[in-house]
Amino acid sequence: MNSPSPTVDTNERPWNDREIDAVALRIKAVAHPLRLAIVCFLLDGERSVSDISEAMGTTQPNISQHLSQLHNQKLLRSQRDGNRVYYSVADSRLRTIISQLRDIYCPLPD
Repeated sequence: MNSPSPTVDTNERPWNDREIDAVALRIKAVAHPLRLAIVCFLLDGERSVSDISEAMGTTQPNISQHLSQLHNQKLLRSQRDGNRVYYSVADSRLRTIISQLRDIYCPLPD
């Protein structure tokens, strides 16, 4: 005999719609291939825009646009030193998630 399945009261969800939207925007920001590559690169430490641009093989204006999107989602922090801007991963949870993904999908050769 099957018991009736429990019903979920939508008023008791652990997250509200605004929180879900905010998380979705952050995931979307990292889901772009170049932005994901930038975040992976920054796991090793703070880097300047020119360092990131050189490592990614694209122009500084292009990198700056992508950095801005990640920064606007509070995933990166920036620090100015003279005429250089340095970026680093701001959210330790993002660092953990991306590190785990990198370990699973991009293992270092033996």
